[in-house]
Amino acid sequence: MKKQTVKILNSDFTNDFQVIAGPCSIESQEQFFTIAQELKNMGIKTLRGGLFKLRTRPNAFQGHGQVAYPWAIEVKKHLGMGFVSEITDPRQIDEMSDVVDCFQVGARNMYNYDLLKELGKQKIPVLLKRAFSATIDEWLYASEYLENGGNNSVLLCERGIRTFETKTRNTLDVNAISYAKMFSKYPIISDPSHGTGRSDLVEYGALSSVAAGASGLLIEVHNNPEEALSDKDQALNLEQFKTVFEKTTKLYQFLKEQ
Repeated sequence: MKKQTVKILNSDFTNDFQVIAGPCSIESQEQFFTIAQELKNMGIKTLRGGLFKLRTRPNAFQGHGQVAYPWAIEVKKHLGMGFVSEITDPRQIDEMSDVVDCFQVGARNMYNYDLLKELGKQKIPVLLKRAFSATIDEWLYASEYLENGGNNSVLLCERGIRTFETKTRNTLDVNAISYAKMFSKYPIISDPSHGTGRSDLVEYGALSSVAAGASGLLIEVHNNPEEALSDKDQALNLEQFKTVFEKTTKLYQFLKEQ
C-alpha cells in the first residue's frame, strides 16, 4: 500500500526514519532550549514538548499552557526545528496553529470526535495516538475523521495499551505497528516511552518497534529526569537517548537494505 506523504517542517516521515524527541512538559524556556540544542547536535529535526498536559490526578502539573507559547516559538525558530505538542481542546486550535508544526492528539482524546473533526479542517499535520483501550480498527477509524475533514497529513502513533500486566505502565503492541503499516496508508510511529513507562525498557521497546515496521519514534528526553515535573520514570537522559537513537537508526537502515 502506497503511504500518504507526511512531513513536519522539513522532516519526511514517509520515506525517512525520523525520531521526535524532547521533554514531556516544557518546564521553562531555558530547560527546553538546553534539551533542544543537545538533540539538534545529535541530528534530531523535530521536538516534542507539552504545553498542555492531561493528567489523571487533578493536582498534578498540567503544563504552563499559553505562558509557554513564546518559549516554544523562540526555541524552535532559533534552532530551526519542527515542533509537536498535544492539543487538548478545540478552542486551542487558533492560537496553537501559530506555535506548532504538528498537533498531537493524545490517547485520552482519540475518541474526542469533535476535536478530530476540527483538526481535519486544518492544514497542519496531526499525530494521532492510539487510546489505551482502543482496538486497532477504532484507532484507524479515528484517522478517518481527520481525512474526511480534508487533512491527509496524519501520523499514527502506537503508545501502548492497557492490559492485565502490572510490571509496565502499558503494553506496547508491536502487532498493531505491523498491522497499521500493512493496512493503513498513513506512516506509523511508536512511543516506547509511554508504551513501557520505564526508562530502562525504552531502548528495547524502540528496537522492537523498528523491527515491527515503525518508520519513526516518539521519545521523552529530559536533561535531568529525576527532577522532571511529569513522566520522570520513563524519560531518558541525553546520553541514554543518544544510544537509543544510534541503535534504532542503524537497525532501520539495516532492515531497509534487506
